[in-house]
Parts: sequence; structure tokens; C-alpha cells
Amino acid sequence: MKGKERVAAGGQTKIIPIQWDATFFFERAVRSLDRFHYDKALKYFRRAVEYEPDNPVNHCNMAGILSELGNYEESNNILSWIVTELDPTMTECHFYMANNYANMDLFESAERSLIQYLQEDADGQYLDEAEEMMELLRYELERPTPVTNIKSREGMVEHDGARALLEEGKFAEAVRILEDILQKQPEFLAARNNLALAYYYMGLFDKAKTTIADVLSYEAGNLHALCNLAIFYQHESDRDSLDPLVEQLKKTVPFHQEHVFKLATTMGILGEHQSAYGHFSRLVKEGASPQDPCLYHYTAVAACNIGRLQEAERLWKQTMKLDPGSSIPLYYMSQLKERQEGGTTAPLSYHYHLPFEEQLKLWEKSSSGIPDYLKRDPLVRSSFFWALRHGDQHTKLQVIQAFGMIADNEVKEALSSFLMEPEEDDYLKRIAIFVLRNMGVRGSLKAVLEGKELIIESNRMPSRLPVWHDKWEAVAQEALSRMAKHYDLVQQHDMMTLWVEFLSRVYPGVPKLAKSEGWAAALEYLTAKMHRRTISYHEVSVRYSVSISTVSKHVKLIDEVCGIKEKMKSISSVFSGHDTNTED
Repeated sequence: MKGKERVAAGGQTKIIPIQWDATFFFERAVRSLDRFHYDKALKYFRRAVEYEPDNPVNHCNMAGILSELGNYEESNNILSWIVTELDPTMTECHFYMANNYANMDLFESAERSLIQYLQEDADGQYLDEAEEMMELLRYELERPTPVTNIKSREGMVEHDGARALLEEGKFAEAVRILEDILQKQPEFLAARNNLALAYYYMGLFDKAKTTIADVLSYEAGNLHALCNLAIFYQHESDRDSLDPLVEQLKKTVPFHQEHVFKLATTMGILGEHQSAYGHFSRLVKEGASPQDPCLYHYTAVAACNIGRLQEAERLWKQTMKLDPGSSIPLYYMSQLKERQEGGTTAPLSYHYHLPFEEQLKLWEKSSSGIPDYLKRDPLVRSSFFWALRHGDQHTKLQVIQAFGMIADNEVKEALSSFLMEPEEDDYLKRIAIFVLRNMGVRGSLKAVLEGKELIIESNRMPSRLPVWHDKWEAVAQEALSRMAKHYDLVQQHDMMTLWVEFLSRVYPGVPKLAKSEGWAAALEYLTAKMHRRTISYHEVSVRYSVSISTVSKHVKLIDEVCGIKEKMKSISSVFSGHDTNTED
């Protein structure tokens, strides 16, 4: 047997010196961790920190070992020092701190650190774990975690909020949020599609179309954008662009239910009812939304529009079961019955609400005005915004009155914008100003009237009067307070217009207004006559607690100044002949 070979020539051993540095101790620490020797790992990480005190990773590793050993408070002291002093970019430390606080049952502190992690961490490395922790904190604190922004999902939370606003019909507010998101993230296509819809609902068609073009420049096959574009082409009656796009959409078979629903509603709006029926029926069969009355309504409308009347009746009966007490399926069942009896064959609307004219009829009969749930309905609200921009004068007048019953910030903004449209009718704008004042808008208003941009000062109706005295306002308020429950907003506005016209004609020789009630009674009387309402001097004198002679005297003076009799004669005056309801 041969002797042992020497390690080195000449019988000398080669000694390799150990390099004592942070890397050496880091590797030793990792080896100890693999063997679950946490005490040794902590000792080695401490040595690594001594060699490289400015390396935040070593400090973070040491904090991690302390956490494993149950030293949560010491671990958090290190983690806090890292993000406040050493390296604020190590945002994951906030997540580690949240874990430590949760292990100490300090759930409020855990929530604060978790929120800070979500708001500052751009990578989202622990996003799934953070969402699980939010569920734990929701359970422990008995409330949801108030997260307003998740940086790694930049714009997602805001986008969800904007979608919720769209669903509530708060289009202007949604537009502001979506525009802000897209300034920061121009390639966020879902936000861009929803922005286009918001513009469309507000009647801003050019902006809507431009926004859709932007989406398609990023992704030419985006189904939501193509569907929206088809609707815009239809609005413009651009058949040359619409027809090939419709053919493309008819050949499309989406996989996701969300896309199926989008395509189905689009085809219905485009009048492609057979295609719409196929997609809606697929969703019903797949049980997409078994408790949603809207889906059954959409399918029923499509069935009715292609002549499948028995199928439509079955589906609307299901809608009635899912939405008992609603007048919507009842209305469409009446339309179906009319069709079954050989009546109208005009296509029915897919929107799950009553047609605009039917809604107004109900609200005019109702003493409580527009129900709260309808005020928030996005389809109802979008139909109002649409009609205000694109309806005829009568429809716009109805919308302005309806807005007076809704009276929220979105409506105030829409009416304020309406005042600045040069092509809109001045009479409608004056009604809008009156409605805004009734809503409590007390500040100055900008309006384009008679082709000029004017500032309507607080508590003033548009007029050429250089002043507006308290006594004049007292007469107006007296009349408004008595007329509010008996006259609609247009009639109340006409009373105010009459009062302003009278004052403007006699100024500066305005008669002494000793008792506001007498003048207010005269204004109501004349307003009723102008709108062909039955009224008598006796009736108003009792309501305002003034004498018949006082009312009669003021009526004659206002009529002489404003020429109401002459105006009414030109449209078959109610003043002609003897007024059996009037005591002279």
C-alpha cells in the first residue's frame, strides 16, 4: 500500500486565510437558518451588521430573525429605524411591522402599518398577503380597512370608485377621477373606456369618440371600445363606418361573461336583436345572474323585438318575480299585450327603467316627487343629461323641472353648464336659474343671455334693474311660499318673471309696498290666469289674508303696466267676457 500523498509539494500545508466580512457572516447566518438554528443565525446577522452598518438588508434580516424568535417589539424598532433613517425605499418593512403588530394583538397599529405599506410599495411583492391580513383585521376590528390607494395597483382603487360613481349616475364626478387616473397612467384602457362612457352619458359625444379612438390606438381589438364605437357611429348615423363594424361584432363570440354581456347590450342598442337575443339567452342558460331582473328584462326585450312573444312573456313574468312591486315589468307587459293584440310593432327599449315620458307622468302625479332610488339610477340620470343637451324645448323644460326635484351637486353642475351654452333658449336658462336658486345656490351665476355673458348676482333673477330691495324680495318670497305646493317650477318662475318685469317697467317710480301679502296675492292670481288655471279674487284674498279690493287693485296695476290682458288676447285670452270665478 502506498503512503499517503502529501497535501502540498515539499511536505508543506497550504493555508487559506478566512476573509471576515459581512458576506461571510451572512452566509453563515443563512446556513444556520436552513438548520433552524435561529440563535446562531441572529448572532451571525448581528456580526454582518457590524461589518456593513449601512446595508439595510442585513438590518432587515436581523429584524426577521427577531420576529421568528418572538421578539416583535425589538424587530419593529429595527424596521422602523430602517424606513425612517437608513433607507425609506425599503417599503416592505411596513408590511413586516404590520405582521409583528398583529402577532402582538396590536391590530390598530397593524392596520396603520399595513395601509402605509399598500400606499408606498410600488412592487406589490406582498400584495396577496396584505389582502389576507386585511381580512384578519376586518374580523378583529369589526370594520373594513380604510384603504384609499394601493400604489402597486396605481389607479385601481380610484377606478373602482369612479365605476361606482358611474353606476350611481354621478357622471361629472366620475369624469374628474378618470381624467386624473389617465394623466398618470395613459395606458389604463379600462379607465379610458369608462371615461368615454361617462362623456357619452353626459351628451359629450365628440369627447367620447376621441377617447374611444385613443383606446383603439393602444389595443385595436378591445371589445369594449369597439362596442362603444359602434354606438357612437349609430348616434352619428354614419352607416359607412357602422355597417362593417357591426358585421365584425356579429362574428365575435366572447369567452368571458362580462364580454358576452357587453356585446349583447351593444347589439340590442344597434337594433341587431337576433344577435342580442342569442347572447342574452346564453347568459340566462349559464346562470350568469340568476337573481338579476335586468338580465331577464334584456332577454325579454330581445325576444319581443324578434317576434318571440311567448318567450318574452315568460321572461317578463320571471322579471316580475325577481322585482316585485316594480312598475317597470308591468309597463313592458302592457306593451307586449298591445303587440299581441296587433298594436304597435316599434322596437322596445333595453333600458331597465320606464321611458322618459312615462317617468315624468308618474312624478307629476306623485306628491312626493322622484323616488330616491330613481334619483340615483344611472340610466334615469343619463336620460336626463342626454335630454337636456339633445331634446326638444318641451323635453328640456321637463328635465329642468325634474332636476329641481333631484337637486344634488351633479345636477347643479349640469344646470350651471347649461346656462353658458350660447345656442340654448334664454327662457329655458331663466327657468334653470330659478331652479338653481330654489336648490339653495346663493352665489353669483354666470349665464349667456341675449347673446351676452352676464353675472347673475346672489339672490337675483336676471333683470336690468340696478338694485334689488328687500321689500321686493319679500313680495317674491311671500308668493313663492304660498304657491310652492300648488304650482310647478315653471309657473313659479313665470310669477317671478312677471314681478321682475313689473318692477323694471315702473322703476324708479315703484309704488309703496306697504303689505307684501297683497302684491303676492295679485302675482299668484295673474300667474294662474296666464296658465289657464281656475282661480278667484276671493280664493287668493283668503289664502293671503288680504281684502278682495286690495288684490283687485294690485292686479289691475300690474296688468296695466305689463299688458297681460293684451298678451293673453293674442292666444285666446282668458280675460275676455265675464269671469264667473272672479269677484270684481
